[in-house]
Amino acid sequence: MTEVSRVIDVPPEAVFEVLADGWLYAGWVVGSSHIRGVDGDWPAVGSRIHHSVGPWPVHIQDQTVVTAVEPGRSLSLEARGWPLGAAAVGLTLVPHGEGETLVRMTEHIVRGPGKVLPAALQSLLVKPRNTESLARLADLATGKYARSKSGHPRP
Repeated sequence: MTEVSRVIDVPPEAVFEVLADGWLYAGWVVGSSHIRGVDGDWPAVGSRIHHSVGPWPVHIQDQTVVTAVEPGRSLSLEARGWPLGAAAVGLTLVPHGEGETLVRMTEHIVRGPGKVLPAALQSLLVKPRNTESLARLADLATGKYARSKSGHPRP
């Protein structure tokens, strides 16, 4: 299992607000290129984001499914990208300092051809992508939080 982490300068509720908006998924998940639909009850267990993975025009249309959720604290997903496989992804939000959040992201391949790769190679492939995903999540969460605090919603 690969784990990356990052401290984000907003409270856990602000980070979870981004995770709870399925339409923002392609904005922070590296590799997700287009959101086609989000189940109305996202992020309830069993709800799905219907997305495309990869660059156009060779993208794969698939979905990500919520496997567990604890609002404001954690979100577990099964991210699919067939024929490549499926990965279990976990995001844990831990209060850190005053008004900050330590976000831990874990991932391991659970199905498909990628599962036969040694764990060290999986980590080598996944770690840089997930580090960038957390950087993007941080930008979305801090920007959204700053707008909500300033009283200036998006136009």
